[in-house]
Amino acid sequence: MKARSLTDRADELIYEWDVIQERSLETESSLMVFGTRGDQAVVLKVLRESGDVWRCGEVLEAFEGRGVVRCYERVDGAVLVERLIPGNSLAELALGGDDDKATEILAEVIQRMAHPRESVESLRTVANWGEAFDRYLESDDQQVSRSLVEQAGQMYTELCGSQKLTKVLHGDLHHYNILCDTERGWLAIDPKGVVGEIEYELGASLRNPYERPELFASVKTVARRLKRFEADLKVDSNRALRWAFAQSVLSAIWSVEDGWAVGDSNPALMLANTIGSMLD
Repeated sequence: MKARSLTDRADELIYEWDVIQERSLETESSLMVFGTRGDQAVVLKVLRESGDVWRCGEVLEAFEGRGVVRCYERVDGAVLVERLIPGNSLAELALGGDDDKATEILAEVIQRMAHPRESVESLRTVANWGEAFDRYLESDDQQVSRSLVEQAGQMYTELCGSQKLTKVLHGDLHHYNILCDTERGWLAIDPKGVVGEIEYELGASLRNPYERPELFASVKTVARRLKRFEADLKVDSNRALRWAFAQSVLSAIWSVEDGWAVGDSNPALMLANTIGSMLD
């Protein structure tokens, strides 16, 4: 039986969920349909293949609209959410020169997401994600320093084993996944969903906006951002720093697994090197 195309899947859900289509946009990972349902502006997102955000609808529901875009309908691989207007990303603020304000907003969004529903069935944990360290070391790839992978993997394992309070996290909470809405303010989109401690959640934001690594891959910027997170979220900044180091290397490994070339100019590795100089 022939598999349904991305467009066919979207057309079925447009009909099933009563969406009036205005325009669509195809990306490398999904088809996005912008439209309305009744008097509500909505976005239908249909993913090309199973991956990190395949169950994003379930994860969004766990936060019940607190700090995240509202989910109206979901199936595995597709979600119908409220459309955020104007929908500009937090990256624009940081790239425009107001990194302090962007970090403040990140902290506010994380704070609003602080009390998700108790669990999401069969959601992966940060320890599961860390299996990529061993996969890389068992491979023949040499793009990421083996000693760096070993150091980060050991630190990651230690952090996993010493977590105290774990809960559902967004898992990819960075500047490009926080959008502005005129009525509801800044909201997170596209959660991967993972179970871990709050300090883990900060790692993605510390290595973004990725297109301008010179803005974040500096001791001064990392320290300033962590100071804000520590003040607003009462996090353990030392654990957050160590998570950010290990996650940066993990991010580079994932890039290799996704088929990307990774070198010294990779933004995640640039941050790892910066943080490495800050660790005891």
